[in-house]
Amino acid sequence: MSSQKKRPVLLTEADRDVLVRITTTGVHPASMIRRARVLLALDTSTRETGFTQEIAARLEVSGETLRLVAKRFADTGGDVHATIGRKKAAGPPVPSPVTGEVEARLIKLACSAPPEGYSRWSLRLLEKHVVLVDDIPDLDHSTIGRILKKRNCVLI
Repeated sequence: MSSQKKRPVLLTEADRDVLVRITTTGVHPASMIRRARVLLALDTSTRETGFTQEIAARLEVSGETLRLVAKRFADTGGDVHATIGRKKAAGPPVPSPVTGEVEARLIKLACSAPPEGYSRWSLRLLEKHVVLVDDIPDLDHSTIGRILKKRNCVLI
């Protein structure tokens, strides 16, 4: 079953002009140009629907690409720019355990007097003491070094 029947792509004259301009003039990312060409080929307002295999062969893309572009066009509510542009990342896949409060506690620990038997704090010594503190999540010594460097704290 063709994706054109499930998710028809109906472009307005203005949308068509924008897509033609993107595919023919200017400097745009290749993925944006490819999606614009796919939308123009899938446009059912100017021609009869064709087989997706023929369109895919003509555009030198896979049938899956046609399906995904048509799906994204339908999901964005027919917004051409949202369909051909890059997706915006929602955020980092894993939130950072380092918050402002954690940074403050770590800097406070690094600025305090070193434990007995040591002349100064080292990153590995800070790592060992961070494990003992309940309020601070376990951090690697390289992470501790990045935090201190970001805040211009020097271990003396």
